[in-house]
Amino acid sequence: MDRYNEIILRELSRDGRISNVELAEKIGLSPSACLRRVQELESKGVIKGYRAILDGELLGVQFIAYVGVGLRDHSTPAQRAFEEAIELADEVKECHNVTGTFEYLLRVETTNLQAYKTFHADVLGAIPQVSNITTHVVMDSTKDERA
Repeated sequence: MDRYNEIILRELSRDGRISNVELAEKIGLSPSACLRRVQELESKGVIKGYRAILDGELLGVQFIAYVGVGLRDHSTPAQRAFEEAIELADEVKECHNVTGTFEYLLRVETTNLQAYKTFHADVLGAIPQVSNITTHVVMDSTKDERA
């Protein structure tokens, strides 16, 4: 990883739709050399992909929470079963296996509190491996580098 690759990654993180010519100009390389470097970063898996960042508010997301989930059983099969169930839940935007007082930390987004209540009861409450649920409601986000 050299200075050019670091600049490429920083610029692509800011704007994944930047043209190769514009990127090359910003970092001081020829377009062909810049493109080779980007392709190499992609092939090595450093760049995993590109995505659109959506405005949740405009899409009706009015409720965001981080949810700690404890499991009854800490075995690998129990974890796999929980993860498979969560994979099907559209409300769950992130799922992390963590250390501490619970096994999983979820980022959950719904249209409102009532929709979250339904998710809490009908989705999380229906997963047999779940023993406890702790919800932390997001009131404001002063820094969010995903957006």
